[in-house]
Amino acid sequence: MRAAGSGRAAMKFPGSVLISLVLFVAETAAALCLSGTYGSAGDRMWQWLTLLFALLPCALVQLSLVFIHRDVSRDRPLVLLLHILQLGPLVRCVEVFYIYLRAGRVEEPYVSITKKRQMPKDGYSEEVEKEVGQAEGKLCTHRSAFSRASVIQAFLGSAPQLTLQLYICVLQQEITAARSIFMVLSLLSIVYGALRCNILAIKIKYDDYDVSVKPAAYLCIFMWRSFEIATRVIVLVLFSSVLQIWTLPVVLGNFFVFFFYPWILFWQSKSPFPENIEKALSRVGTTIVLCLLTFLYAGINMFCWSAVQLKLNDPDLINKSQNWYRLTVYYMLRFIENAFLLLMWYIYKTDIYLYVCAPLLVLQLLIGYCMAVLFMLVFYQFCHPCKKLFSSSISEGLLSCFKFLCFVCAPSKSTILMDKADLKLPANTDEAWSSSKTIDSQNGNPHQSVSSNA
Repeated sequence: MRAAGSGRAAMKFPGSVLISLVLFVAETAAALCLSGTYGSAGDRMWQWLTLLFALLPCALVQLSLVFIHRDVSRDRPLVLLLHILQLGPLVRCVEVFYIYLRAGRVEEPYVSITKKRQMPKDGYSEEVEKEVGQAEGKLCTHRSAFSRASVIQAFLGSAPQLTLQLYICVLQQEITAARSIFMVLSLLSIVYGALRCNILAIKIKYDDYDVSVKPAAYLCIFMWRSFEIATRVIVLVLFSSVLQIWTLPVVLGNFFVFFFYPWILFWQSKSPFPENIEKALSRVGTTIVLCLLTFLYAGINMFCWSAVQLKLNDPDLINKSQNWYRLTVYYMLRFIENAFLLLMWYIYKTDIYLYVCAPLLVLQLLIGYCMAVLFMLVFYQFCHPCKKLFSSSISEGLLSCFKFLCFVCAPSKSTILMDKADLKLPANTDEAWSSSKTIDSQNGNPHQSVSSNA
């Protein structure tokens, strides 16, 4: 049993919860204010789209918090009412800091013991036992819930919202102060959601280890995601501003590919339907949860690489293997797609971009995406907290990927030899034919006269 006061000293400050709440409240308030501005200006379409991208993720965030904390199965009508009023994150944040401030003042009667491995040193990994009280366990649940809520808010609300507002700026050729503040908040929300997605993936994959993420890793992830998401949004906006009719096929094509990809892998594996998501859920409820999960997965991959890779036939629904091939293929195809969309914009650009240096803008966007890849490589090579557990480094993985692609693209040796043989065949055939005629004439072959007469 721990002594009183030791719990709070060892407990981590819930800063991630506070950041999530601040971004959630600030972005929602800015969206409501901007929507009112559009309404007063008579832009009804922009008003309703802004409201839609603000309220839809809010509702999904409330559902995720209720689902993770299992409030439906408890007798908590006030909490459920506050969630219906879209005040769930505020209540959860108050509860988190109430638990944090009270930790250590009251001696906890029940303490669980967890075993975590240290990161390997000189090839050896020690197992360390750690006492976890009820307060720390509740805080861990709240952190996990807010991390998932931040991802939902980022990619189902902030990403479409940022794309919409930048598109409006291009059409109206005006960037107001309210809209610029809102776009900055949306970009920060997306980058933070992507960062939480990376940290969440690390902790899920290496759950047996005591993972400590250093500030350099946070900085690399922040720069990586900032360049990747900003360039992706700008490319989509530029393309949609000149080829509106092709915007929907491009967006839906991207979305459906990533939505059905986990399901195709699941059907190919011929595994039984996952039943262990939640005991209280029926088969229909489980299907709805899995569809929402793949919906979120597709929304993330629309804008950036999803660090959490779904695997529906796994009990944890997460692919814990480090697949460098999938990572390489994603970034290569995404770079090609961005370059193609920019090429289409360059060809069909209108008078809106009369005072824009188009070649320089295309070059800047492509370099920006390459900068994102560079920061990603730095993170996996030097700053990843579990890089000692990799079976191969990112440089080795990428080298093997490029070798494989070169092997696939390059013609095989047998094909080259056959081509060389085909090139030499006519000359060799003529020589053989002339030599055979000479021999036949010398030997007095009767077939020669027959062939010559013919």
